[in-house]
Amino acid sequence: MKWIRVHEFGGPEKLSYEDGPQPQPGPGQVLVKNAAIGVNYIDTYHRTGWYKLPLPLTPGVEAAGTVEAVGEGVTEFKPGDRVAFFTGPGHYSEYSTPPADRCVPIPAGLDERSAAAALVQGMTAYVLTKETFHLQPGQVALVHAAAGGVGLLLTQMAKECGARVIATVSTEAKAALARQAGADDIILYTQADFEAETRRLTDGHGVHIVYDAVGKTTFEKGLNVLRPRGMMVLYGAASGPAPLLDPNALGGKGSLYVTRPSIFHYVAARDALRAIAGQVFDRVLDGRLRLRIERTYPLAEAAQAHRDLEGRATTGKLLLIP
Repeated sequence: MKWIRVHEFGGPEKLSYEDGPQPQPGPGQVLVKNAAIGVNYIDTYHRTGWYKLPLPLTPGVEAAGTVEAVGEGVTEFKPGDRVAFFTGPGHYSEYSTPPADRCVPIPAGLDERSAAAALVQGMTAYVLTKETFHLQPGQVALVHAAAGGVGLLLTQMAKECGARVIATVSTEAKAALARQAGADDIILYTQADFEAETRRLTDGHGVHIVYDAVGKTTFEKGLNVLRPRGMMVLYGAASGPAPLLDPNALGGKGSLYVTRPSIFHYVAARDALRAIAGQVFDRVLDGRLRLRIERTYPLAEAAQAHRDLEGRATTGKLLLIP
């Protein structure tokens, strides 16, 4: 079996394509032959050691494929079933043995690549708009990195809620994608100051919520565009960790809220995972949520996928194909 291993923390070059042992499912596990593996920013945090994990490790928190065998005690799935799963790292590989209770069935009509593309990023977009902050019609949301994998889905989800979306992107090409996803206003942050532009677009009132996956370069200015009692949702750090925050400053800026959600906590319960994944898959199947698979790479080219992702030159979802 081929897999990707990290023996020391560092850049994309630390992703090593190697031969590994053929896994067998233990109690409560299923053996899945992976058809598509999602690439997510959290994979880069594991590779660099920003999120510290024991070495050596195999990155990858999501994949989709076909069950080949089941371990003791597994009754929900059988060989031949198609599943997608979201767990801790370990899935940049030809085969995985996820816990059965972290797997969800792939519905008829949805292919494995779409399932892998939709699962983590789709559930993230759903949670951010429906649970972390329940967006209401007429509210205004600022979405950073709106042409990214989560950003495009988040924009669509926010529009489904009836919100006005102000999207920040770096290029005209990305602006076109954000508009296609439903963004009402576009800010090219490479040409204009997003803080000033957001104030202008909202007639000085600010926004109800900021969705920030960028972190270091956007966080402080994002706080400045929130209206009183607005919420900053920091869910990523593409430019580096956000600066430290003095909680007392939130009062002076309008009794603001700041949260750093992790999708893991929202889907920790089996019924929550099934329900939220089901909501996402239903939206993909009926066209309410349009996926953009930007690029696929052979598993051996995982390092290039990381370079492209961290270079912030990509839009939509990146997949590894074993």
